[in-house]
Amino acid sequence: MKHWQIFGFLVIFCLNPLFGQEIITAERYLAMVSDHYATIRDYEADITIRSGNQDMVGVVNYMAPNLLRIDFSRPANQAIVFNGELLTVFIPDQRTVLSQNISRRAGAMAATSQGLTMLRQNFVAAYDISPNPVPLEANSREQVIRLRLTRRSAAEGFREILLSINPDTMFIRRMEGRTITDSEVRFDFSNVRINQGTPEQRFIYDPPPNTAVFHNFLFRDSD
Repeated sequence: MKHWQIFGFLVIFCLNPLFGQEIITAERYLAMVSDHYATIRDYEADITIRSGNQDMVGVVNYMAPNLLRIDFSRPANQAIVFNGELLTVFIPDQRTVLSQNISRRAGAMAATSQGLTMLRQNFVAAYDISPNPVPLEANSREQVIRLRLTRRSAAEGFREILLSINPDTMFIRRMEGRTITDSEVRFDFSNVRINQGTPEQRFIYDPPPNTAVFHNFLFRDSD
């Protein structure tokens, strides 16, 4: 009898720490990542954007709450700037600037606190494989927490979004989205540097001379 009592105490002793641990759901983990981004004033990172068979490579700068700039080395000298109200895209090969006022649609920058808040509102999060770190891709030594986000309504432009998050830094390492037309877009972020003291002037874009400018190239802002 004493042996069974000792065995019972051992079982309880081993299980108690498990019951005492907080179970972090995928929704809660996504909220933690969003809260982490909310503490960052600015960041700079290397970015690669893949759409179909095309890769775009550059450096992204972000300043809270919603300033964003990407300067590309591939395609060379192309730039995307968002100053909180106006989205500007410079296409050097065509010496063309495309601009769009998107004052109420600025939540699309997903690697930000605002963008993550939008994702939490419009998508349902679940662990893709398990709550434990998994390889970023096949044969990769880099480990990430992977969340699969499924849209709550058909109004969303993406059917689902796959987030790969560095478990140590809680920065988004990769974002993969599947659109309603089944095309795939992938964003890779690496070499993230936070709170560099980036000045606001960084997000003011002056196009080169003799550049054609086209306004409201996406839609007319009637909000």
